[in-house]
Amino acid sequence: MLSAAQKDFGTVIGRAAGGQPQVLRRSSTPVAVLLPADGPISSTPSDPAAPAAATAGGAVTSQPTPSRDAGRRLATLGDALGDVITSGSAPGLSFGLAGLDAATGGLHPGRLVLVAAPPQVGGSLIGLAAARHTALTLNHRVLYAASGPNRADITRRIIAAEAGGDYARLKTGTLTPHEQEVVQRLRNAPLLIDDGSDLTAEAIAETVPVAGDLALVVVDRLQRARNPRLPLSGEHLPAASQVLRELARSQHVPVLAVLDTDDPAIVNLLDADVILTLTALPDTGETNVTVAERDLGVIGHARLRPDLAHARFLDTPTAPGTTAAAGVRAGGDMVPDTMGSDTDRELAAAALPFTSGALQGLPAEATHLLAALRTALAAGSIKDLDELRGPLRALAAAGLQLPGNAEGRRLAAALRAYNAPAPAGTPAPTPAAAPAPASAVAVAPVVADSDEAERDDEDGLGPGDEEDEPEGAVFPALRILKDSVTRSKMHPVPVIRKDDRDGGPWPLISEDMDGEPRWVHPDVTSTRIAHERGGKRVRRDQLDVPASFGDGLMCLIDRNGSFPSACSAVPLAPNRLLHTGPLEAFDKTKAGIYLIEIPAWTRTDMPHPLGRIIERPDEQGRVWVTTPHLKQLERLHRDGHLDEPVVIHDSWTGKINESLFKPFYEAARSARTDLIKAGGEPYKNYKTRLSIALRLLWPKRPDSRSPFWRPDWRMSMVAEASVRHWTVAFKAVQAGNRLIALRNVDAAIFWVPDETAPDTYRIGTGFGEVKAKFIQPGTFIPEGDD
Repeated sequence: MLSAAQKDFGTVIGRAAGGQPQVLRRSSTPVAVLLPADGPISSTPSDPAAPAAATAGGAVTSQPTPSRDAGRRLATLGDALGDVITSGSAPGLSFGLAGLDAATGGLHPGRLVLVAAPPQVGGSLIGLAAARHTALTLNHRVLYAASGPNRADITRRIIAAEAGGDYARLKTGTLTPHEQEVVQRLRNAPLLIDDGSDLTAEAIAETVPVAGDLALVVVDRLQRARNPRLPLSGEHLPAASQVLRELARSQHVPVLAVLDTDDPAIVNLLDADVILTLTALPDTGETNVTVAERDLGVIGHARLRPDLAHARFLDTPTAPGTTAAAGVRAGGDMVPDTMGSDTDRELAAAALPFTSGALQGLPAEATHLLAALRTALAAGSIKDLDELRGPLRALAAAGLQLPGNAEGRRLAAALRAYNAPAPAGTPAPTPAAAPAPASAVAVAPVVADSDEAERDDEDGLGPGDEEDEPEGAVFPALRILKDSVTRSKMHPVPVIRKDDRDGGPWPLISEDMDGEPRWVHPDVTSTRIAHERGGKRVRRDQLDVPASFGDGLMCLIDRNGSFPSACSAVPLAPNRLLHTGPLEAFDKTKAGIYLIEIPAWTRTDMPHPLGRIIERPDEQGRVWVTTPHLKQLERLHRDGHLDEPVVIHDSWTGKINESLFKPFYEAARSARTDLIKAGGEPYKNYKTRLSIALRLLWPKRPDSRSPFWRPDWRMSMVAEASVRHWTVAFKAVQAGNRLIALRNVDAAIFWVPDETAPDTYRIGTGFGEVKAKFIQPGTFIPEGDD
């Protein structure tokens, strides 16, 4: 018997040495596993009908390979090690947010991931980001089970996030041409939405097997408060969580569930494998994500930037100066310098400002592709990197139109290097600055002969003007303006970095773009005369009106607060301007600067709508204008006052916002009402601080410490004031009044038969209202407070 047992034991050892693990049992209890000292381990399942190879000590042959359908799975440590090592080259699905991927390792099959967030913090957007990335970028099938939001809500959020559109506006059913293009691209996306009113965890579990080859299941959302119409709520949540957890395991698919509370008592009841707890950080405007595993507790953190207007989260942008050589971090995402080639890492680093959402201007397909590159590098997925190289080279060869700023030039250089990689063993060349577009060549401003012209290197500011007003100031204009900008949910960029100011759109912007008119009627003679004011000799104009105008008086119109009044609704791009090139038509959702042909203007009773802008065209007769003037020209063409539509030869634009300065306007208007009655020094101080705050939008001194440096904001505000000034005068002329001079942003002179101002103006002391003064012919024209 002993010899037979030795023989059987020898057989067991032989099979183990041959790569078939052998389980030794005492009675029915496994007590040991025999594995080969080296060499491969066979994972081929034995025939269930075959007899045991040996019975000595209860030995049996190798165990069947685990399957999805098996309720119990027995595997040796060797098999498990093999699975783990093999799966290392296939990381979990991405959330579509590199920082979150780095903190979590991605979404892995068989795990229930719970996103715990109070209402209005954006928990649903994490689930939506993962669904968008999986379905739209990877083209894998996703089931989105919507309990609470309906399919229309989900669809609008996807459009807003993919197109960068206004989620609130999409609720009206209005889509821009770009958004319509995105909709067409999304029509065939492998994303299934189930928003049935009887959506239970069991119903979701029944749907998954028949939906076919799902890569991800998102459940949005589990509701803390009981709702009789929503089964996934209240006291049903623990049981629902168990069903979803079993669903993840049995179907070998990641299940991402969103919970509308971060209450630990509720979260712990749901027994998820991974818990992402979202916390809003009011001080920074960011959202912190705490990552915890069920058995280990907190394992990591990530920072995200909410972009709720576009129904999405963005990665926290990289700090300036970070290079690919050291690895690039974004919200905790480090691209290892050992992963991929130098050109891979440099392209990912150069694309980060665009893939993180800090800058816009790339097509959605390019953004997704570059984001996938970054995710593959961060996850260490060699397979994904290999699959991406073909599409990325095609992208590089396509010749993307990129912004002319430092970020755009770096990305252009990285794409060129990617399409023509250096020979093996040689370091990737340092990206050189790409030449600026031909249309972006700066033209030196020409100083007008008039002694009233303001030079481009003068801003009327002095040292110390950039400091906040002291507590108790009559009107702390600068503090109010800064607060007005920081209130915006569009995350404005108030200061363009000094290193970027010599490139892109910034050299193209000059004081001449204000469009202020310096016009006198062609039949009126204007003469400069000497005048003394406050002990200083100044020059003033005298207008001589021809007899053909008949008897009358000159009515001097002085608009109140033209600049702060323009702040009520000035079209601006709060973020950086991107090079959008020639445009077939003006896009009302954008604002910026535009290179246009000067439209013909044949009327002699009104100045050209562009004012002094037309005095300095380039060699091809074109000029740069801001959005207020472009909108004005579009309106004049629509109303039949311009024969030809505006032709846009080049442009630098960003998403429009017309209310960035509105809180400042409202505060200034309210203060004026009180201070104008008081008069004296308080009112004078109020006007001075208003002027300083608005001039600080574009400080000219190199040593200025202004909280702003946005020439486009300053000139758009001045242009808006000019347009309003011109428009009201034009309405007066259309009503039959005779305009004899129009100047600056606030002065108009009409020839009237009596002391009655044109009724297109409102007489008063408020913003937008005017003061009217009547003088006899032959008298010089006073300025301001003369």
